[in-house]
Amino acid sequence: MRIPLGRKQAEQAAQWASSAAGYGAAAALVGCYLTDWKVIVSYIPFYGGKFDKKD
Repeated sequence: MRIPLGRKQAEQAAQWASSAAGYGAAAALVGCYLTDWKVIVSYIPFYGGKFDKKD
């Protein structure tokens, strides 16, 4: 089954690309926040301070 993709669909995809990237980035940040992924979250200002090593 072939999906027809024409100029109109390409223009629509280009218009949605920035929105899709924004939602994807927001979802990734929420995922890091909810899972408390130390490797990534430690680089977020203020929030990453809870992982400071206590010497």
